[in-house]
Amino acid sequence: MTIDRDCGPEGCEIDWLASPKVEVDPDAAEFTRFATDSGWGDGLPLVPPTEERVRGHVAASGRYPDECLADLPPRGGRCTVEKVAINAVMAGTPPESMPLLCAALAAMAEPDFNLFALNTTTCCVVPGVFVNGPSRDALGIPYGPGCFGGQAGPAPAIGRAIRLVMRNVGGQVTGRTSKSVFGQPARVTGVVVAEWEERSPWAPLAERRGVSGDALTVKDVTGTIDVADVLATNGVDLLEIVGKSLAFPGTNAFIAPVADSEIMLAIAPPWADLIAASYPTLEDVQQALHEGAKLPLSWWPEPHREQLRERVDSDGFVHLVEGPERILVICCGGLGNLHALALHSFGPTRAVTVPF
Repeated sequence: MTIDRDCGPEGCEIDWLASPKVEVDPDAAEFTRFATDSGWGDGLPLVPPTEERVRGHVAASGRYPDECLADLPPRGGRCTVEKVAINAVMAGTPPESMPLLCAALAAMAEPDFNLFALNTTTCCVVPGVFVNGPSRDALGIPYGPGCFGGQAGPAPAIGRAIRLVMRNVGGQVTGRTSKSVFGQPARVTGVVVAEWEERSPWAPLAERRGVSGDALTVKDVTGTIDVADVLATNGVDLLEIVGKSLAFPGTNAFIAPVADSEIMLAIAPPWADLIAASYPTLEDVQQALHEGAKLPLSWWPEPHREQLRERVDSDGFVHLVEGPERILVICCGGLGNLHALALHSFGPTRAVTVPF
């Protein structure tokens, strides 16, 4: 593998960054062994990032290779388009995913997202990427059955590329700079999901957050929790079950003495239709979820009660999040009407939405 010079997006010859150049065996198995031993890999097979492959990914980004997207924590590594392309090639992503990858990584570096905390915490949290707009279909980002895992397509490779960038550019190393106690599968393949806009009774998530068209939202995700119900026949009863299912004493959102988290809820289309028939607006849905997602202070031992005292409402309850707007709702998933998916937060971070 050698990378030295190339043409920029406009066709002018430019210098690549003087990244270390290494000659490696182009055989995938040999390269994977070498890269894993060198600390570049994640244990899965890697595609050798040859000059030709990296050049193609850079060209597809529409950016110059030495453009710096962000300085990624914890190491403060300079995340250039070239470095994203190298990791994207190793992960097996298609070249056309580069605009999404570049936008997602830049969004994760926004101060409100608090990436340093995500990359160094003891929690198992990862940055999730949630996609809106026409490029969902062009890129093959899933939003139907199995969208969070199981649907074949490029999403796991795109998520994996982000994870490799965090490792190789940001310097997130398990047991050293990353103190995550357990980790999780998404620390290998990431979380990359689209919204099923055509089946949603609400405006797309990114549009609600001020960005129309091709856009993505990065949101911290500690994992997925299935919420199931077979008896509710109306949106009011269903949201009561779902809202109450979001709050449990050991979630990170209850650790702090102040409510400083957001939560995301993925609702499948049949449930979304049922809920929309009972609640005129999404704001009404968020209000009902916020009202349900609370626990009585008495559920905690005394030391925990002292910590949560300032969060208790007039009825003696502690709400999961500060207000209804902190519950982000998306519509995706299969057409079975038995499930929603809760994506909890690790704490002090805010979702960021950008175009791509």
